Amino acid sequence: MKRKMFISGILVFVMLMGAPTTYAFVPTVVGESVQVDKTPFSYEHQEEWEFVSGKMQSPINIETSKVEDYLGDGLELNYDPIGTYVENNGHSIQVGLRGTAEIDDRDFTVTQLHFHAPSEHTLDGKHFPLEGHFVHQAQDGRIAVIGVMYTTGKENAAFQDILDAAKASTKGSKDVKIDELKVTRLLPKSRSYYHYLGSLTTPPLTENVEWYVLTESVPISKEQLKEFQRYYDHNNRDIQELNDRKVFKWD
Repeated sequence: MKRKMFISGILVFVMLMGAPTTYAFVPTVVGESVQVDKTPFSYEHQEEWEFVSGKMQSPINIETSKVEDYLGDGLELNYDPIGTYVENNGHSIQVGLRGTAEIDDRDFTVTQLHFHAPSEHTLDGKHFPLEGHFVHQAQDGRIAVIGVMYTTGKENAAFQDILDAAKASTKGSKDVKIDELKVTRLLPKSRSYYHYLGSLTTPPLTENVEWYVLTESVPISKEQLKEFQRYYDHNNRDIQELNDRKVFKWD
């Protein structure tokens, strides 16, 4: 999959922003999860959230008629079939993951997956019932998040395993794991994606996070969505301004 042609991180950044610059501070990972602000926050009072910088925030509305062709590379995901922990952390259901990913011709390690209902990103102004974020980190500390949209349809066995583990877990604890989690069932077959440069979507909202929002969705059942909504039915951040950023599409 790797191409002989070398595309540096600086070049990709220039493509996304349209001006020469370099990456600023990125979030760090300790153990298996991206370290974010532990201070409690409320989705009902997002105007009170503090953030470290300002004009490259996530999530965004993706206007599909305005995206540009992306000259980067695809996604190769090699996730182990295990959930190392399942935690109800107070703002989402989070699952520890293990494995590697080749994202746009660079190597990353997957750290965790968590969910937002309804979706944080929108496509042409439309929210999806649920969005999953697969969080990755490279050796240089760069963060890449793969976003997956979920629609209501047939039951999803892997998502049910997560719901069952969350039910058995003590809130705020990582005391339950899933020995056999078919992570691929949480992903669409297509690896086509929309790409832009943004931020974490929870405080401290750190920027320079690479986003790859998959173009195809995955079904879960209405009953599974309702079960998740018993935990969280409004844990999505408001849509942020694009502020002259470019959004790309890779097929």
